Amino acid sequence: MDTTPPRTDTTPPRLHLPDGTTADPHHTLRIDPESAGWSHCGLRIVTLAPGGTHTLTAGDSEWIVLPLEGGCTVRVGDENLRLLGREGVFASVTDFAYVPRDAQAQISSDAGGRFALAGAKCERRLPARYGPASEVPLEQRGSGNRARQVRNFASADAFACDKLIAVEVITPGGNWSSYPPHKHDEHRPGEESELEEIYYFEIDGPHGLGYQRISPSRDGGADLLAEVRSGDAVLVPDGWHGPSIAQPGHDMYYLNVMAGPGETREWRICFHPDHLDSAEGYR
Repeated sequence: MDTTPPRTDTTPPRLHLPDGTTADPHHTLRIDPESAGWSHCGLRIVTLAPGGTHTLTAGDSEWIVLPLEGGCTVRVGDENLRLLGREGVFASVTDFAYVPRDAQAQISSDAGGRFALAGAKCERRLPARYGPASEVPLEQRGSGNRARQVRNFASADAFACDKLIAVEVITPGGNWSSYPPHKHDEHRPGEESELEEIYYFEIDGPHGLGYQRISPSRDGGADLLAEVRSGDAVLVPDGWHGPSIAQPGHDMYYLNVMAGPGETREWRICFHPDHLDSAEGYR
């Protein structure tokens, strides 16, 4: 059972979290709102050996259990949600399970694997549910060297959650994604929603890498240019984010986890005014 207490360190968080730097005895990556220095979303990665189990205590957050590699069974109350999973993030979309707040889930895997637990603090308690891979909307976004595939498994209009928004993106080697730079750090009804965001990266092939840029949208705002590798995460509390750049010959995967304070769960973004000529075909 996961009994790790919330982190209470008040040191301002880093935006780039290299692989292993947030690990604890139960997780290979753990980002909670408290450790991130914000209020809403979190991400944990659990690695299970064959026959292994992990207990997720939801608390005041809703969660999605997303297989990165391998399959598992998620038991919530009297429900057993069996996830077939996948060989890896570059192989295919995957099925997933929704775990409501104030629940306890037992995650078990006969063959072992790696599983992302994407969470967001929420108010409503929705029912536990299974998300079939066949119902995940696939979106081909951008063109040329800005082309990428977006897997909208828990986008605001694809799967019901209270606050959580989560998608996967596959960027072919040599391409740019999260481009043009955009932001969602202000509440402007009908134009922009306020959302915290986590990027979790995996790079295909040995020695692969990518780059992630965040530039300030306000005085003293987030500012980052980081080389990212498999297992790294980047926090986006505010600011223009993008591009995400994949090394030639190495496809790049990232999982985006978002949540914010808005009463309406929606993803509305504002493009950087210096790059509006690149916004056509973004969505």
